[in-house]
Amino acid sequence: MQSLWNETEAAEYAGDLNQRVYTSRLLGRDKSLVMHGGGNTSVKITQSDLFGREQHILYVKGSGWDLETIQPQGFSPCKMDVLLDLATLPELSDIQMANELRVSMIDASAPSPSVEAILHALIPHKYVDHTHADAIIAITNTPDGRRRIEELYGERMVIIPYIMPGFKLARLCAEEFARQAHDGTQGMILLKHGIFTFGETAKEAYERMIALVDEAEQYLERHHAWRVEYPQVAPPDEPQRQVLAAFRRELSDAAGFAVIMASHTDEQALSFARRADLKQIALQGPLTPDHVIRTKRLPLVGRDVAAYEESYRAYFEANQHRSATPLTMLDPAPRIVLDPDWGLLTIGKTAKEAAIAEDIYRHTIAVISRARAMQNYEALPAEDIFDVEYWDLEQAKLRAGGKAPAFTGEIALVTGAASGIGKACVESLLARGAAVVGLDINPAIETLFKRPDYLGITVDLTDEAQIAAAFETAVKRYGGLDMLVLNAGIFPGGTPIAKLGLADWDKVLRINLDSNLVLMREAHPL
Repeated sequence: MQSLWNETEAAEYAGDLNQRVYTSRLLGRDKSLVMHGGGNTSVKITQSDLFGREQHILYVKGSGWDLETIQPQGFSPCKMDVLLDLATLPELSDIQMANELRVSMIDASAPSPSVEAILHALIPHKYVDHTHADAIIAITNTPDGRRRIEELYGERMVIIPYIMPGFKLARLCAEEFARQAHDGTQGMILLKHGIFTFGETAKEAYERMIALVDEAEQYLERHHAWRVEYPQVAPPDEPQRQVLAAFRRELSDAAGFAVIMASHTDEQALSFARRADLKQIALQGPLTPDHVIRTKRLPLVGRDVAAYEESYRAYFEANQHRSATPLTMLDPAPRIVLDPDWGLLTIGKTAKEAAIAEDIYRHTIAVISRARAMQNYEALPAEDIFDVEYWDLEQAKLRAGGKAPAFTGEIALVTGAASGIGKACVESLLARGAAVVGLDINPAIETLFKRPDYLGITVDLTDEAQIAAAFETAVKRYGGLDMLVLNAGIFPGGTPIAKLGLADWDKVLRINLDSNLVLMREAHPL
């Protein structure tokens, strides 16, 4: 792993908070460190209030912000004295903690602080970085994870056993940091969770993170577990769109709402789905507990959706007593499916959710493969994952999105979509939450929109083979079809009947009439 620090770039970020922004973005650029809102960073700043009184403020990443694109306003400014006082309490519920964190802020318009704000406040360094580095997780998520971390880092790291994020974790870290830390301490490892580094400058904290993670990568290399090779495999030759669409309907029925289902048949996906030990390694659990809200605890291996539903209900029944308040079961549909013919299927309410699930699970495949090459992959027990899946603070993130648009989870196909009415239809459908496939003979259709819920395909509608291929591509991207907008048409200028050639007549009929028959025939089974 290489540092991305650039002195010229860094000079453009003047001041402590801007330096915090700069290195946070550097961390966010590397998806082997953080993904999709994961990780958090902070800086402690002394400043004056309106009355000129000095106050110590912790600027910590706010909820809903991504490190790669964070702005200064993405950090929540919390009073340090309040956070440190909270840390002295013997108990504090997570709901109470979230409220107290908001009360501690000096800017009412700032985002809610990270649930790990108290932990950041307790670490006695100006800058604090926290990531879920793949290399660290590959080592900690093995049966001998703690021993391996000690072997790798010696006494340079404070090591914390897994405990659920929140107040209890902050208290435990405070106690263990005070007990284990010394002048040579460089960071802190949270087993099966991630790594913290710190420093008196943004550069020191960032480059310490890079150096320590690089050591982990080299450790994996020495144990022949860093470079993951995926054998060359080929997907089935026969069309899959009808069976995939039927499977999507089954998933939607299980979920209770329409879903987007993306199919991935590259070498990584297919070779992993065809491993002889797949059930042993894939049915352990996620890399870190927070992934559960995107991927569920376990993937579906194979195609038995009913069995997965039954298993999820049993998991809920077995663990719901762990909550102090009554729980309502979440939908029992999988978010990840592994199948030897289909490779990897990723599922979500939207194309964006399905894409996030894909990113997370591709990292999961790599980490599991590394842990397996070194020893074996070992995730947290089901009860620990359940606690995070049904944690009020995690569920609040999902509820924060508000009411979904009317066509969320549905898929529309629009012909003649590159301009005019067709383009307007695409825009309207996207605005209402649908994933949209646009067809047009104009190649501009392919770059009409750059977003995960749009797919543009260049197609000659007079060619049945091209239409069939377009449907195959569409179903593999989104899972099926719910709406068909037959918009394409040609309207040549008027001509005397005596001069109307058969070729011109045939072209009009083939595009305006015959192609619609082919489109409806192909769409009907989907």
